Amino acid sequence: MSDFFVHESSYIDDRVKIGKGTRIWYFSHILADTEIGENCSIGQNVVIGPKVKVGKGCKIQNNVSIYQEVELEDDVFCGPSMVFTNVLIPRAFIERKHEFKKTLVKRGATMGANSTIVCGNTIGRYAMVAAGAVVTKDVADYALAAGVPARRTAWVCKCAHTLPEFNEAAITECKSCGSQYKLDNGKLTALKGFL
Repeated sequence: MSDFFVHESSYIDDRVKIGKGTRIWYFSHILADTEIGENCSIGQNVVIGPKVKVGKGCKIQNNVSIYQEVELEDDVFCGPSMVFTNVLIPRAFIERKHEFKKTLVKRGATMGANSTIVCGNTIGRYAMVAAGAVVTKDVADYALAAGVPARRTAWVCKCAHTLPEFNEAAITECKSCGSQYKLDNGKLTALKGFL
């Protein structure tokens, strides 16, 4: 008996590593040379790989495809039907596998339902990409990115609640969990609390 679960309707190719406690649901396909960490939840109709690394504790909702050159760190949430790309200028009749661009999603980040992450960008730690947003450039740690194209509209706490507005070098506190943050040179730093 394995220490992970794969529904009988799903396919797991050769040379795939699946961590303890991970659950892979209906009609999903994990392609060769992919590594999935412990305690992940892979929803229905998900495709991962080839050569993709998914960290521990990730939740990948229904209808998500994670292509080669995409990497998810630990505790990443991929909302239903969100999209990753790996080529900037695709054509059906031109092979561009040598042009795949690296996309990194850092620890604790969330990508909302139907969002699109254009390849070659980094989603920062505990950042939140709003539902339907189209990311065309890097998203900073703790940033809430919304719109088409996505831009930072607010800062969010690690607990995912929006932080109150505040000025550079000031300290702000999350009204939900009490965590404190400081903005310095346009970068948000966690000081104390739910860290």
